[in-house]
Amino acid sequence: MKNLAWLLLYALITLFCHTRALSQVAVYGERGSDLGIKVFQQVVRSKPLDNVVLSPHGVASVLGMLLPGGHGETRRQILSALRYKKNGPYRMLKKLHKTLTAKSNQDAILIANGMFSPKGFPMQKSFVDINKANFQAESRSVDFSDTQKAADKINAWISNKTRGHITSLIKATMLDSALSRLVVVNAIYFKGLWKYRFQPENTKLRPFTGGDGQVFKVPMMSQLSVFNIGVASTPQQVAYKVIELPYHGNKTSMLIVLPTEEDVPLSHIIPHINTATVQSWGKLMHMRKVHLLLPRFTADLEVDLKAPLSVLGMTDMFRLDKADFRHLSSEPVYISKALQKTKIVVNEDGTKASAATAAILMARSSPPWVSVDRPFLFLIRHNPTGTLLFMGQINQP
Repeated sequence: MKNLAWLLLYALITLFCHTRALSQVAVYGERGSDLGIKVFQQVVRSKPLDNVVLSPHGVASVLGMLLPGGHGETRRQILSALRYKKNGPYRMLKKLHKTLTAKSNQDAILIANGMFSPKGFPMQKSFVDINKANFQAESRSVDFSDTQKAADKINAWISNKTRGHITSLIKATMLDSALSRLVVVNAIYFKGLWKYRFQPENTKLRPFTGGDGQVFKVPMMSQLSVFNIGVASTPQQVAYKVIELPYHGNKTSMLIVLPTEEDVPLSHIIPHINTATVQSWGKLMHMRKVHLLLPRFTADLEVDLKAPLSVLGMTDMFRLDKADFRHLSSEPVYISKALQKTKIVVNEDGTKASAATAAILMARSSPPWVSVDRPFLFLIRHNPTGTLLFMGQINQP
C-alpha cells in the first residue's frame, strides 16, 4: 500500500514558573529531559548568537506518545534515543505525567496532549488506549480536506490549552488535504510567581553585552536576597556560575548559568550540560546573600525538530520507505514534519502580579554582586522528578 504522509505537529508553550531547591531528586523524569537537552544543543549550534528556547519535556512527551505505535527499527531508534528499556517506559511515563499534572501543580503547570485524525482513519485501539492511560491524550476528529479549517481547529485547541499564549502553530500549508492522517500535539503552559519578588522600582536600564560583543541597555531587575549559588566547571576546567531562583510553591526552580570569566562564550559550557550535570549542581551550591541583577526578557522560537532528531539517530520515522508504525495504524504512515514552538516571559513578578513574601536580612558584610549582564543559559526544572520543562540560551534580552 502506498505510504501516506503523517504530520506530527508539535506544540509547545510557556509562560512561567514555580519552585524548590535542588535536593532529594527522583530521576524518573530525567531520561527524556536528557534527549531534549541534546536536541537543544543541536539547535544552538546552528544559532550561536540567537535566543533559543525549547522544552526538553515536550520533545520527550511527543516521542513517548509515538512510541507505542512504532515497530522494529523505528521503535528501536526511539527507545534508544530516549534511553528507555526494551519493554517500554509506560509505567514510568504514566507516573511522571500524573506527578506533573497533579492538583498541587495545576496553578503552575498545565500539560495537554491531543491527537487529531480524520474520521475513518484506522488507528489501532491499543495505541489510543495507551496514550489515553499514560498521557491523558485527547482524540479529536478533524477534516483535512479543508486544510485551513483543520489548522484553525487544531490551533484553537492549542490556544485554549495554553491560555492564549500560542495561537498559530499550525499553518494550512503544513497539511495535505489528501495525505494528512494524524497530528499529535503536546502543549505545556507554565506560570509562576517568584518566591522572592523583584521590586519594579529597582528595575533600571543597565548595560548587557550580547553574544556578538555589542553592548546595549536593557531593563535589569535587581534585588538583595538569599539564593542558592555555586561554581561548577566543565571537563576542560571552564568555570561557570549557577544560581537557583525559586518560584512560589517549592516545586520548580529557574537555574541561571553563565561563565565566570566575562570573555568566555556560552558555547564553551552548553555542550557539557546534561541531567547528571544539573543534578550535581545541588552538591556545589549553598545559600548565600547576594545582590542579583537579572534582565527582564521575552523569547519565543519555532524549531524544526526533524534535523536534530535525525542527527540523534531517529531517521527511519521520517522516511517514507522505512517508517514502521504498524501498531499505530494498519495504513502505512510516516512523520512528514515535527516542530515545536516555545514562548517564555520573565519579569519582576514571574508571570503575573500577585503577593509574594521575601525574607530581608541585615548584612554583616557587603554581599557580592551577581550580574547576569552577558549571554546566559536558563533551565526550568521540576525538582521532585528531575524533569526539565524548559531551557534556553539568551543572547539578547
